[in-house]
Amino acid sequence: MENFMFRSKYLNPLTDFGFHKLFGTEAYKELLIDFLNEVIQEEGEITGLEYLPESHWGPKKEDRSAVFDIYCKNEFGYFIVEMQIARQTYFKDRCVYYSTFPIQEQALKGEKWKYKLAPVYTIAILDFESLDEQPEYYQEVKLIDFRTKEVFYDKFTYFLLELRKFNKRQDELVSNFERWIYLLKHLSRLENRPVELQGRVFDMLFRAAEIARFTPE
Repeated sequence: MENFMFRSKYLNPLTDFGFHKLFGTEAYKELLIDFLNEVIQEEGEITGLEYLPESHWGPKKEDRSAVFDIYCKNEFGYFIVEMQIARQTYFKDRCVYYSTFPIQEQALKGEKWKYKLAPVYTIAILDFESLDEQPEYYQEVKLIDFRTKEVFYDKFTYFLLELRKFNKRQDELVSNFERWIYLLKHLSRLENRPVELQGRVFDMLFRAAEIARFTPE
């Protein structure tokens, strides 16, 4: 790991360290906000976020716990951001399981609760061979009525981003969303900053990711 870091100019956002440095710290929260805004564009604009504890336990001692990579909330609802680089057969099941924890946490005892729930967004960044033949690198999934194809419940949303299906070159990037996907996939292999990746947010990202700026610790 030490030799790898010295050979690379920028950290790898697909490692635990890199992912949390760029997306899981107060100092660089703006990066997470910008990334989420690109992912959930049609849901509205995120202007602020509060980080929440990443470890969660079920209601009983013997229940399995869950540890999220990134967990946060704002006035829109709750956001779970997961990064997965090893193939996992039941990853979709895991996403659904994780999304139940924010639901349970909203049912507070001692209050007259009317079952009104805040939305839960699960964003999964995947870097392994896909388990299905879906050709698109980006999927947005909600509960729908199978017969009418109309959305039945819009407060559960899953965004699946499959990096290995994204094959655009630097000069083919046409949106900030595509620029984010490109960076997640290629950042650790870049020798210099591409001219296509400009702007204040990307200025911050490249500063945060430059290994030469790190302290020895």
